[in-house]
Amino acid sequence: MTHSIYHFFADLIVKKVGFTGDVPLEDFPFDDGMLSCRNAGVFPDLAIKLNRDMSVFTGGELVELKSSNNYSIASFNSTIPAGEKNILKITKGANSNVRRQMEAAGDDVDALPVRQVYYLVRGRRKQRGSDAQHVKVCLVHGSFFETIPAAKLISSSFEQAMNERLAQASEEITDELKQKLLLLFSEQETFSRVRRVEKASVRLRFRVMTEVTSKANILNRNEYASIADDTLNFVAPFHTAQDRNAHVEKLKTAFEQTGNHELFSRLMFAEIKHHLNGNFFVAQIGLK
Repeated sequence: MTHSIYHFFADLIVKKVGFTGDVPLEDFPFDDGMLSCRNAGVFPDLAIKLNRDMSVFTGGELVELKSSNNYSIASFNSTIPAGEKNILKITKGANSNVRRQMEAAGDDVDALPVRQVYYLVRGRRKQRGSDAQHVKVCLVHGSFFETIPAAKLISSSFEQAMNERLAQASEEITDELKQKLLLLFSEQETFSRVRRVEKASVRLRFRVMTEVTSKANILNRNEYASIADDTLNFVAPFHTAQDRNAHVEKLKTAFEQTGNHELFSRLMFAEIKHHLNGNFFVAQIGLK
């Protein structure tokens, strides 16, 4: 059987009513036969199985779950959001269990070194004068949140903190030393590793947390009116009409292969303009 993020979305549509209930996303009845791993509290929450024939669908996409009780997006506590990630970096060391799960599911993990990343985002908003809630669900490509590389994000944030401290101390450092420090402090692993200090009774870990700005909050109706209340959406970047049509064709094929061709005919297609990162294709269906 063929697997991909498009097939995953087709399966979500079959089960879309479940998003309106109180079931945590971690307990949602995803199709485990489509997944190579499923985790709690470790990136990725889900991973799609790889395909042996990668000519049309590679599979292997990584999915992180994000749920909130309003139309804001919960903070990213484990990894900085990105459109793609190197699988070698997330299947080593403390995350080796991810690799073991993938290999047990039959994946040749290294066959696709760079993986596309998606975020399954659910937000709720109370309806006025009622206990009922509106719900928005988006399966959105990580490039919606990644407008600059993670290394630049970290080093630039560190630079701001360093400049603040230097200004308070009325001290200066050379540009050469400054650039070396910024390069050294550009990787998230530098901060996330637990530090052990002799004679200390506790261990210290600096934690990098990222929060989505309003202009990148896909649930914000003032910014992205096309993402309507009570809808399930697939959101992916495109640069040309050919790219957009490719998304439509892949969705159509995935729906046919999963036996959900009639549901494909109910999809509505749209385009949204990201304030910082170009055009995104939207496939949408009502939750009710």
